[in-house]
Amino acid sequence: MNERQRILLISTILFVVVMVTAIGVVYSKHKTRKLFVELQRLNKEVVSLNTEWGRLQLEQSAWSDHGRIDQIARQRLGMVNPEAEQVAFIRP
Repeated sequence: MNERQRILLISTILFVVVMVTAIGVVYSKHKTRKLFVELQRLNKEVVSLNTEWGRLQLEQSAWSDHGRIDQIARQRLGMVNPEAEQVAFIRP
């Protein structure tokens, strides 16, 4: 193999390596952009779910308010506070 053939072989190998590397860079850049779009979508979903969670906590707080429960117990169930003679204390 003479000098010219050796240079041509090395040049061809380097060209192939550069092309493979370039394709790898393009692929990784594309994959990075797709992952970034997915990350943005998931972050948006997290914000939405946190907002919904806060709303549900407020709703739960409103539904479990002691005054509301007392009112429902008296109106719907006819419950009243027991008289003093109806209360029994149990000692351990």
